[in-house]
Amino acid sequence: MKPVIALAAALLATAVQASPEQDISEFQAYYEKRFPAFSLNEYVDGAYILPVYADGRAQWEEVEEFPPYEANVEAGETLWNQSFANGKMYADCFTAPLEKIRASHPYFDEATQQVVTLEYALNNCRKENGEKPLKWKKGPIADLSAFLAWQSRGQKIDVKIESEGARKAYEEGKQFFYAKRGQLNMSCADCHVYNAGNKARSEVLSPALGHVSHWPVYRAKWSELGTLHRRYGGCNKNIRATPQKAQSEAYRNLEFFHTAMSNGLEFNGPGYRK
Repeated sequence: MKPVIALAAALLATAVQASPEQDISEFQAYYEKRFPAFSLNEYVDGAYILPVYADGRAQWEEVEEFPPYEANVEAGETLWNQSFANGKMYADCFTAPLEKIRASHPYFDEATQQVVTLEYALNNCRKENGEKPLKWKKGPIADLSAFLAWQSRGQKIDVKIESEGARKAYEEGKQFFYAKRGQLNMSCADCHVYNAGNKARSEVLSPALGHVSHWPVYRAKWSELGTLHRRYGGCNKNIRATPQKAQSEAYRNLEFFHTAMSNGLEFNGPGYRK
């Protein structure tokens, strides 16, 4: 068996049987072994940390000096400070201080037995206050998310899996991450774990470690800001699989698992990508 295939098989076998704590340790250790030159927190910069992307990193750093998402952060701040028709505001829906709201999501809500992502919480807040929900993939929801991500820069990712319900959601997210699908019969892990750092046509496949740290993202391909679930849908389309709806239970569980794998790293969103 080839070394890469053997390592992939071993990692998958461990992922199927392990506890969340073991999963996180093995997941992060895999990248430390694959790319020993980098510290764990460097993965928040995605594929730009890799030597194969040296030219791309220089361009990315130039863009980040005057990032195109600045206007989105400002728009999100304006929305955050506006009152609803009933006089309440978004801040009334959250118990965490402003700088920790992004960092406290996703989490498993014991009352509803569901994973609550940041965007899901924002729209729940709107509905609870008699407002129409926002569209999930871009626009005002992404602006609000960008503002809150900006406030949480430097906060540590710390997903907690502390109940039977949370473990079930986590396991379903893990299954989605490792399961093959679509006409190309590929999984999230095929691209972003086993082949991280390799090229798919002209694109460098980014490591899954740190993936969630920098969302929402302004993508040059989109010419606008978009949410993580917009990207999940795009990834599924790339492998010719039918995407789930943004903020579906399947994608929220995926985000729960995906984020947990980066526990200990720092949030640094919003970000810019090709």
